[in-house]
Amino acid sequence: MFNENSFNVFTVTGLDERMNAIRSEIQPVFTTIGQPICEMLSQNFNRPFYLHIAQHRRRTVHPPENTWAAMSEGKRGYKMNAHFQIGIWPEYVFMWLAIIDQPKNQKEMAEILLQHPTIFDSLPKDSVISLDHTKPEILPLTPENLKSALIRLNTVKKAEFQIGRVIKKDSPLWHTPAKAMQYIEETYTSLLPIYDLLT
Repeated sequence: MFNENSFNVFTVTGLDERMNAIRSEIQPVFTTIGQPICEMLSQNFNRPFYLHIAQHRRRTVHPPENTWAAMSEGKRGYKMNAHFQIGIWPEYVFMWLAIIDQPKNQKEMAEILLQHPTIFDSLPKDSVISLDHTKPEILPLTPENLKSALIRLNTVKKAEFQIGRVIKKDSPLWHTPAKAMQYIEETYTSLLPIYDLLT
């Protein structure tokens, strides 16, 4: 499970040095969490889901400011459709249902979600929204923030939409890995009806 060493990875200077730390400290945790989540998703939707751990191969100078793994139905990739993510910034770990990087059916997904606002009512009270996967800023899930984010997803080509929950670096959940895993699993379970609507 994630611990203090996981978050300290982002204090390591140098691209190669930080990537080595990500591979040793974070990526094994992605596997530990991502594989059972993929199994859960596969069972719920009766379709295979695959784990994709970000490798950051395009980076040549700057070390990654965050890192993630995706759980998706795409065997070769994940960004072309809605997918689930587990990832870590220096401040928190995130669990998202993500629509990023201009997927081909972005506008259609936005319209579906705008037509079904009540599907978000059953999400946990501490759910949040992210509008940009390259920035750590998050917004509380309020009707106003949700509507604004979905309208933007529908009308702005480069818009993104991520929804789920975060566990902050200083959360006591990290002291009990089983409780942290339960919280993570509950987060993805709460997002299943939304994903089902989009697929």
